[in-house]
Amino acid sequence: MFPEIEEIRRKRKKLGVSQKKLAELVGVSQPLIARIEAGKFDPKLSLVKKMMRVLEEIEGGRVEARVVMNSPVISVSPNDLLKRVAELMMEKEISQIPVMENDEPVGGITEADIVKAVLEKGSRAESVRVREIMSEPFPAVDPEESVNTVSKLLMEHPAVLVVDKGKVVGIITKQDVMKFLTQN
Repeated sequence: MFPEIEEIRRKRKKLGVSQKKLAELVGVSQPLIARIEAGKFDPKLSLVKKMMRVLEEIEGGRVEARVVMNSPVISVSPNDLLKRVAELMMEKEISQIPVMENDEPVGGITEADIVKAVLEKGSRAESVRVREIMSEPFPAVDPEESVNTVSKLLMEHPAVLVVDKGKVVGIITKQDVMKFLTQN
């Protein structure tokens, strides 16, 4: 076993990064990370180096969007009813949802949009279609974009989408940035 494995486990715990999150960032399964840390699996040197690089990026302060993002992204269609969106937000405990059509972001909807629709339409708001009240799509960044840049976008927008090779792979909200901050 590499002496770096103990260093990886120590650094991961010090940074408050879960095995699951490290696995996501490195591109392997959480059980594999657990087996590596327990000394039950001897990884290739390239994997050990990748694990160290990811942890050093986090430790060095330049945190990438993929570290903080939530995935998979929960989305709705422009044709969905507002009632369904409100139920989904409550069930998933989220405040904003991207509106997607053919895997492309076409808008965004927030709790404030729903409250405004209720104010304007009363009980008829439940049958309003998302397309009638959705806002512009949330801004998008690459997975490698810094959390500093994402945080600046979040000052003006309710969420930021993470797009890799033209596909939405994650979403970041103010809550996610705060959660990341408090885990370290």
